[in-house]
Amino acid sequence: MGQKIPKKIIKTDDEWRKVLGKEEFEVCRKSATERPFSGQYTDCDERGVYCCVCCGEPLFSSESKFDSGCGWPSFSLPVDLEQISERNDYSHGMIRKEVICSTCDAHLGHVFKDGPMPTRLRYCINSVALKLNKN
Repeated sequence: MGQKIPKKIIKTDDEWRKVLGKEEFEVCRKSATERPFSGQYTDCDERGVYCCVCCGEPLFSSESKFDSGCGWPSFSLPVDLEQISERNDYSHGMIRKEVICSTCDAHLGHVFKDGPMPTRLRYCINSVALKLNKN
């Protein structure tokens, strides 16, 4: 069996605007951040898989979700490490790692090294960038 070759979804801003709501577009395509404690998945404890709102790819399982108290959904591990890309983010006078969907380049949030064991990672993700597929 060969290595999985990820499919890339490339659309113009106008094409994304046609399929995303205003806040989804600003967060996912323009790297905005939703207000803390405002997202529908911040306190959600339903079981399932959180998928990218733009392309539908599975990103995080409810099994890795935890309450970090930060105001955004937090996960300790993606479903598939290859589905997530990271890049340096120097905005707002900070140095952070931005988390991006590998399939469609949607901005999802940031990853920090202050999460629970065993990964010690906290993927801090905007609710608006996710769609929960319930089990």
